[in-house]
Amino acid sequence: MTTVALPSTVPPEFSVEVNDRKCVRCKKCTTECGFGAVTYSKEFDCIIADDSKCVACLRCVTMCPKRAIRIEHNPLTFKPNASFTDEIRKNIYKQAESGGILLTAMGTDKPYPILWDHLLIDACQVTNPSIDPLREPMELRTYLGKKPDKLEFDFSGGSLKLKTDLAPNFRLDIPVIFGAMSYGAISYNVHKSLMLAAKECGTLMNTGEGGLHRDFYQYKDNVIVQCASGRFGVTEEYLNAGALVEIKIGQGAKPGIGGHLPGEKVSEDVSKTRMIPVGTDALSPAPHHDIYSIEDLSQLIYALKEATEYKKPVSVKVAAVHNIAAICSGIVRAGADIVTIDGFRGGTGSAPRIMRDNVGIPIELALAAVDDRLRAEGIRNQASIVVGGGIRQSADVVKAIALGADAVMIGTAALVALGCRVCQKCNTGNCSWGIATQKPHLTARLDPEIGAQRLTNLLSAWSHEIQEVLGALGINSVESLRGNRERLRGIGLDEKTLEILGVKPAGR
Repeated sequence: MTTVALPSTVPPEFSVEVNDRKCVRCKKCTTECGFGAVTYSKEFDCIIADDSKCVACLRCVTMCPKRAIRIEHNPLTFKPNASFTDEIRKNIYKQAESGGILLTAMGTDKPYPILWDHLLIDACQVTNPSIDPLREPMELRTYLGKKPDKLEFDFSGGSLKLKTDLAPNFRLDIPVIFGAMSYGAISYNVHKSLMLAAKECGTLMNTGEGGLHRDFYQYKDNVIVQCASGRFGVTEEYLNAGALVEIKIGQGAKPGIGGHLPGEKVSEDVSKTRMIPVGTDALSPAPHHDIYSIEDLSQLIYALKEATEYKKPVSVKVAAVHNIAAICSGIVRAGADIVTIDGFRGGTGSAPRIMRDNVGIPIELALAAVDDRLRAEGIRNQASIVVGGGIRQSADVVKAIALGADAVMIGTAALVALGCRVCQKCNTGNCSWGIATQKPHLTARLDPEIGAQRLTNLLSAWSHEIQEVLGALGINSVESLRGNRERLRGIGLDEKTLEILGVKPAGR
């Protein structure tokens, strides 16, 4: 059968309206749009919009000096149908025209229940006084890494000395780190913004699976270097250019499959960092081809510890899936110092829509199940738990720690702080905000100094809010809240969900 290019019958998702009376023909919108949705017509002396190219990134709306542009959902798309929704019909049209897998980006936008919003936090009243965080010390510091079962001391010689050998731990001044986002998926300036902010706030950023640009080796005290299945950019020097090493097994947005960076995003700088040819697709396989058992994973963990002279904690990152508690138990027993769990709302630069929207479980349930399992087996102290995939605000951080996390990671929230509008088109490489792109004229739009300040402001604001909640709980240390589910109550949740979360219903 001969394959021919079919005309598109997919109606535009958005409608772009330019108010001709307000527009001064400055043409700024035409240069700001990375998708070519607005152009200037000399013939008619006006701005012409191509609705089919608009992704509602709102760059043109924001930058228009006269606020002459308005973007709305196209109201004239489909007749309502509860079974064959607008989205399902559009997806069928696209696949009938292309014959390919539908790609998307960011986290799922399906209306699944967000369990964070069904958990309420306790507060002190009469008998247990609250603490004023403005007048009394409030500790947000925590440590990532293996903790000993007990401490032994030597009292000989008239002095007290610690006999127990402590595993390497990393000190976090705030229990929030920047999650894995690779150079290539996001721009150089985004990586620099994250590193500057991590250094300023006493936390970490994660390189993702794309290696570490040479310019950023100077920030190694605040960097997690990732070793993924593709081994992009992984060398002994790279492994020692970070404070922690992470083995990436899975990702919340696409559990069970590998990664894919389109060749359009592989610039010369990206190719050098990843150690692949310019313009070639960077494909990382679904499995690590040297890991097919817990024993194999253990070998890699200790190989990385050996390569870093046992001076850095090693983390293993997995996606939140149905048997996550048993998986994480095996990871801890394999020798990991940190278990990182990514929930199904986790973001991504590119993923098949079917995977992002239908595979995995919520991080709230995965976290509770893993914390329970490790405590029941008596190995909870042997590894820290870091969770992500749906952390949107400081309240989510507090609830995650109460459910058992040592710290949380944020990705989408950090990008939103940098200007991201969550248009979910990261995979195209046309990001008008200079975030998920490698095009020089677009990446230049993000000033890393300003980006770092915005990220620092975000974490500072969250820190103050977390302290306020801790004060209301009568707790002066975030570590005293970890796993304290008695300070949470569920509302609007069924009995089984409450049982898994280990939380009582509100009113009890």
